[in-house]
Amino acid sequence: MGVEGLNVSGKISPVAIRAPRTGRREIGVLELIEWAFQREHASLDFDEISREAGARPGVDTVWHLMEGKRLGCRVDGGGRSDPHHDADIVASALAVLPEVYGGRRMALQIAELARAGQRPNCMIDAKHKCVPREWKQNQHGWHSATEPCGFVEVLRRGRTQRMEMRCCPVTYVDTARDVGAARRGYLAWFGALLELRNVFQTHCHMTSHVVTNRMPPRAPWKSS
Repeated sequence: MGVEGLNVSGKISPVAIRAPRTGRREIGVLELIEWAFQREHASLDFDEISREAGARPGVDTVWHLMEGKRLGCRVDGGGRSDPHHDADIVASALAVLPEVYGGRRMALQIAELARAGQRPNCMIDAKHKCVPREWKQNQHGWHSATEPCGFVEVLRRGRTQRMEMRCCPVTYVDTARDVGAARRGYLAWFGALLELRNVFQTHCHMTSHVVTNRMPPRAPWKSS
């Protein structure tokens, strides 16, 4: 505890006592992951996990982190310094994400989105539409493609003529099934972040960061 500025009576002034500082930055789990993969260029190394800790599907992240000597990330290429210690921890925890939270596939998705500074598309503004299956362009611009779909006989000037009919094949986009799948994917990503937040808060010793409870919105489509 640092003490500054005794008053004339020799007593310590209350404002002169300062609480000790850890020197660690408070950060949300998503911001930490983005920092690790954007700024520190952390990378996932699943092969190293298999060599050092063995493949144990379904075993929680904490077990893997305790068993592995140095799990998770290794720098690809040359001419670049090793990632920060905390970035190593982030990559390690991601690389051993349990299957119940999406496993390696989810780990890769989280890392790729973090590098791009993006979040899963939960189709907030999706609108169910019927649109042409194909578009074509001519000198007059773009128009929906058509195809023959039979013939019809019409009476014209007293004569029967056989004319080709054309129709426009259509498809449906942003269906309820599409939106539901996208939002289930977002919730799976959110659940994986919750698991990682718990691991970082309770089982990892970080030198420069303290992970807070801050999370991205759980269901951003509900507030839109």
